[in-house]
Amino acid sequence: MAGAGEKRGLSVTTEAGVGLDRDGGVLRIGLDRPERRNALDAAAVRRIVGALEDAATDDALRVVVIESRGPDFCSGADWVASNTAGGARPRPGSVQRRTALQAHRLIQLITEVQLPVVAVVRGHAAGLGFQLALAADFTVAAESSRFWEPFLTRGFSPDSGATWLLPRLVGIARAKELMLLGRRLSGAQAAEWGLIYRAVPDAELDSAVAVLVETLGQAATVAVGLTKRLVNRGLELGLTEAMQDEAFALELTSRTADFREGLVAFRERRPPDFSGR
Repeated sequence: MAGAGEKRGLSVTTEAGVGLDRDGGVLRIGLDRPERRNALDAAAVRRIVGALEDAATDDALRVVVIESRGPDFCSGADWVASNTAGGARPRPGSVQRRTALQAHRLIQLITEVQLPVVAVVRGHAAGLGFQLALAADFTVAAESSRFWEPFLTRGFSPDSGATWLLPRLVGIARAKELMLLGRRLSGAQAAEWGLIYRAVPDAELDSAVAVLVETLGQAATVAVGLTKRLVNRGLELGLTEAMQDEAFALELTSRTADFREGLVAFRERRPPDFSGR
């Protein structure tokens, strides 16, 4: 089954196997290499990184959606391409130099951009694809989708934040089960474990995502973005430092147009009409 991105004609704006589609305040990033199960090579990662960097400073944006075309979300990094470019294997040391600027930068941006990021998963989400789903603020998956960390079954260690994200989401024991034993989870199981926001019947995936994106697109965007930052930073801070950050964010959000609209709407007993500013 084709993904939501195909319906919106992401292929028209596709470069390096990644389509960018702007729909009002929603930026849709579409993985568009179905023949490679949407594996991400260096050029694809650079395009997504560039899109997220631009989104971080775009005051008109309110939501970012990462979706895919074809039966799978993302089968991970394209190691075949990275090890055959130019007809020779990269020299020793190239992986640790490049990863920081490619896959690792991508995961960091998803967690740092002060916009809600929604990932839409159907089919397989493996390796880097799994981490994209973990890093997103809201991942909605088809119940039949599959999440897998294939690293050790291929003879190398995890990257793209797997060893940081998984223990924080499901604890050390289950994180080791996923990474060391290579257990595969269905979308339904991933939701039960608390790895993702929600799993829905396959036929309901697009409609469930549409409702979520509409809700986020109508929210108080500045407050949403700063709350996301507080939660993510708070994992590494003590209570005192976390509350200092809260005070800083409260100062900013209390000066927004959305804060004023929220007060007026409360007084008038009506739903707020937030502008995202």
